[in-house]
Amino acid sequence: MASTLAAGADALRAALTGQLVTPESSEYDDVRRVWNADTDGHPAMIVRCESDADVVAAIGFARDAGLEIAVRGGGHSIAGLSTVDDGLVIDLSLMNSVEVDPAARRVTVGGGALLSDMDAAAQKHGLAAPAGMISHTGVAGLTLGGGLGWLTRKVGLSIDNLESVRLVTAAGQVVRAAADENPELFWAVRGGGGNFGVVTQFEFRLHEVGPNIRFAMLFYGQEQAAEMFRLGREVLADLPRQFTLLMAATNAPVAPFVPEQFHDQRGYAILLADVSPEEQGAEAHDQVVARIREQLPPLFDSVGPMPFVELQKLSDERTAWGHYCYEKSANFTELSDEVIEVLVEQAPLRTSPLSMFLMARLDGAYSDVPDGDTAFGGTRTPQFGVFITSVSLDHEQMATDRDWVRSCWKALQPHAIGIGSYINAMSEFEDDRVRASYGEKYPRLARIKAEYDPQNIFHRNQNILPG
Repeated sequence: MASTLAAGADALRAALTGQLVTPESSEYDDVRRVWNADTDGHPAMIVRCESDADVVAAIGFARDAGLEIAVRGGGHSIAGLSTVDDGLVIDLSLMNSVEVDPAARRVTVGGGALLSDMDAAAQKHGLAAPAGMISHTGVAGLTLGGGLGWLTRKVGLSIDNLESVRLVTAAGQVVRAAADENPELFWAVRGGGGNFGVVTQFEFRLHEVGPNIRFAMLFYGQEQAAEMFRLGREVLADLPRQFTLLMAATNAPVAPFVPEQFHDQRGYAILLADVSPEEQGAEAHDQVVARIREQLPPLFDSVGPMPFVELQKLSDERTAWGHYCYEKSANFTELSDEVIEVLVEQAPLRTSPLSMFLMARLDGAYSDVPDGDTAFGGTRTPQFGVFITSVSLDHEQMATDRDWVRSCWKALQPHAIGIGSYINAMSEFEDDRVRASYGEKYPRLARIKAEYDPQNIFHRNQNILPG
């Protein structure tokens, strides 16, 4: 097998405009590295693609050689799906171009681009596409799973603003999918993950955002936890969609704006972002902040303007490359007192200062889109989502806080909508949870999967079985 691969590798290398990296290559250990340190894949080959033709060649070689395929966009998969042992990685990181058409308010993004690439290019024109909350995330993986972020309440998910994709199928065909071309495939890639091919290009609608937004962080002690969640619930009940309000169990930053006695203290935070145009003034934002301060004075807070690109980087350091990460999520029809009780009981049990959970309200533009319009794995009715994340600097602490994430998720399940969840927040992806996430959409997705990938060669994902 090894000699056959070596012989085939020479032919593959000659066919590429990009690079073929093998365990013998000097750059192998650098190139094979992915974001989550809990994943340490050793692929037999890494094809660093520079064109659709490179992707076609890589798929064909892997298919003929019987090699398992992993697709890497930004390398940010929480579940470690961006790499594989003894298989072939299709690495899109060199296909990271970003082209903005400010007049049409469109951006075209390569399959290997990061959110930071897209944010920086669009913000030169005072524009943004809705994306995630960690700027070193890949555009591809985030989008194909849905794309939750700071702009979701204002303009929807990433997939709600997707105009078209270019995709290489399992058969090696390069196709365009949009509302007017291959519409079933276009429906499927908007939430169905990487099940249907390798997306090498995305086209998004852009919206006026920034360059500055208004931001507030209000930090509370352990004894204020239940009150903070109840207050956040009350404020969210009539909060205009220009605002995103998140509630977190976290540690206070070690930063100049934090009084020294609170550095790294465990507690809770309300994070409030107002993405309305700067010329509208700060009155609405100031009123919301004043309401929160008055009803529940924080231990400290930080309030003021912030560049939108910095908002997008807010969690970058906490979730830096080389950390050990694990995550689960759950959704709730309401933030009930019973859910709050579980959260308050569970939050102090985490051990790593980087571990946390984040509660978000999913409504506004998120709920404007009918459930059936996209393959997104979740209902569009207004709801709350909680993301429970273990982040550690060493493997031993990771194991401890991974157990905490699982215990917290299990304790929340009696109150959750079901066992399904946002697929981008799945560290594990058991078949029953994948099916539960997609619900009635699963059979349609399975039929589309059977058309575009009948042999399920793209299965390193939250897998949908051909049917």
